[in-house]
Amino acid sequence: MKVHRRALAVFALAGCGHLSTPASPSVTNVWSEPNVDVTRLPLGDALHSTTSAQRGQLFVCPSNLPPGPPVGASSPGPWIDLADQSWDLTKKLSVQGSITWPAAAYGEAVSGSVRTLVTNGLPVKTVTGRFPISPSDPVYHYDTNPNSITQVALRYALPVSPVSVAPTCVPMGPIGLLRNGVPLFAPVDENGRDAVAWETQDSCQGHPQQQGEYHYHDVSVCLRNAARESSIVVGWAADGFPIVIERDASGALPTNADLDECHGRDAPYVLDGSVMSGYHYSATLEFPYVLGCFRATPVAASK
Repeated sequence: MKVHRRALAVFALAGCGHLSTPASPSVTNVWSEPNVDVTRLPLGDALHSTTSAQRGQLFVCPSNLPPGPPVGASSPGPWIDLADQSWDLTKKLSVQGSITWPAAAYGEAVSGSVRTLVTNGLPVKTVTGRFPISPSDPVYHYDTNPNSITQVALRYALPVSPVSVAPTCVPMGPIGLLRNGVPLFAPVDENGRDAVAWETQDSCQGHPQQQGEYHYHDVSVCLRNAARESSIVVGWAADGFPIVIERDASGALPTNADLDECHGRDAPYVLDGSVMSGYHYSATLEFPYVLGCFRATPVAASK
């Protein structure tokens, strides 16, 4: 599969810096509640269901429930309060290192009713930590991730105009692709725990799984920091609906109270410099972070 090397003009990233493109059209967002307390975020360990979709929870497919003994993070970091079922984002440690990937490649194109996304799985103009995690890294005490980052070629053929259906469950693996070429996984680890809280990730909130596929479990903080517009598309869910970073006039992201059971809403957003309007998923700091369920029928990536 040929992967076209192209960093999208509307998403020119430099590490974890800011977007450096001409001003995009403005969208005004008003949220129903104040932004969340990042020192006491709800732990998502018990916030999932295999039977129905509910606001603020993950509707996960039954076949993806943990099959065996615990893997991944071996113990809760000091940022997790199990008694309170909360975690402190400001105290969470990151995997050391700031590795760039010159071979990273991502591209997308629309032909008729199909939007094609291609990537080699490496992050375009965003950094990763050093994996496998070194025993000398302070996070090794909580997560010994032994996996290395490798290229994984993926191709999505998504509908340009997804058709909404009744909410369907998401798998615990890939659920979309962000526009820096990094796959988005569901927000739970192999034990059904809140992956964003439990797993020790790098400064862009990514890490590799057993086959070396680098991925995020939410919209990376590096993408969030780079997106200065009020509503900008930063990725695509596997059902074809866009993933959007939305902010109000103060710069705050929405909360779960502003979104439906699939973690989305119908509102204007900016795609490649043009204001669009329609259903999209919205990034938050609260579990389930990006998607709670699929609003349209998902398609699988080909490798």
